[in-house]
Amino acid sequence: MNAPVPTLSVVIPVYNEESWVPRCVAALVESLERAAWEAQVVVVDDGSTDATGDRLAELAKTHGITVVSQSNRGRFEARKAGLSEATGQFVLLLDSRVIVEPDALTYLRDQLVEHPERKVWNGHITVASAGNPYAGFMAGLVKIPWRRYCADPRLTSFGPDEFDLYPKGTGFFVAPRTTLDGAVLAFDSLYDDVSLASDDTKVLRWIIDRERINISPGFAAVYNGRDTLEKFAKQSLYRGTTYVDSYLTSAGPARTALFGALGVGVVAVAMLVRKPKTTIAAGVVGCAAAGAAVRRCGATPGEARAVATLLPLFAGGFGLGVLRGLFLAAKAWLRR
Repeated sequence: MNAPVPTLSVVIPVYNEESWVPRCVAALVESLERAAWEAQVVVVDDGSTDATGDRLAELAKTHGITVVSQSNRGRFEARKAGLSEATGQFVLLLDSRVIVEPDALTYLRDQLVEHPERKVWNGHITVASAGNPYAGFMAGLVKIPWRRYCADPRLTSFGPDEFDLYPKGTGFFVAPRTTLDGAVLAFDSLYDDVSLASDDTKVLRWIIDRERINISPGFAAVYNGRDTLEKFAKQSLYRGTTYVDSYLTSAGPARTALFGALGVGVVAVAMLVRKPKTTIAAGVVGCAAAGAAVRRCGATPGEARAVATLLPLFAGGFGLGVLRGLFLAAKAWLRR
């Protein structure tokens, strides 16, 4: 006999997304209706300074969502506030730039009912990269470490030993509420400032030590990435900072890549000073090779071009973020 349909809460942290949060909530509601699945929807306004608050007030009237407002403390604290309001047996973490596919929640509901042992799900994310090279870059870059899944998307699951090899993130992620509560309670960053901490990898590592994570094209959504050069540069810096918090103390391919990238960066700077023309030429060849590599791993032609074109800018921002992360970690370690 199949298990009963579990109750569901949805937690959406939002900061200055007045144009995206109505689309996010509308798509979520449509998918819930197609699944005939009632859910509690909690949106946490993390100190927005644009018209996000007005949009949320309208959505509360239209769709009956619960709105929680707080001063700007970062995504982790916003999700934590949302989880404290959640009452469902399962909680779906959803970012405001993620548009849920119409049949995604029907698939999830059926999986939870027919296969109750599959408790934790990472969403299958498609990045809206057409006409947006900045989003295309990020979508293409992850095709290399996650090529095992990206080259042939299918229903699968992964455990702790495969953590670095499969897509993961908390922008479209579901787990039992008690599991997420435990992960949040156990959360510990290398930094004092939690707004710069790795708010997804740390949580996911705790969860995967207890439950395998499932992923399937049936549980899908579209992510709409940053679309300007300035936002791309800021995101690159932020990614470098959170990467240190994610992997500095965790042995595996990702930490090896971190140290390898630091070594390559030091050598590249030294070579640029001594032999600038040769270094620049080698960089051009390396960027072209990177574009070809992500293409072979399942990236679209546009994503591959974005990787080949934007890699130097990303590397610079990411490298600065890594240095910032190492500084913040050392500062916190010395204080503690």
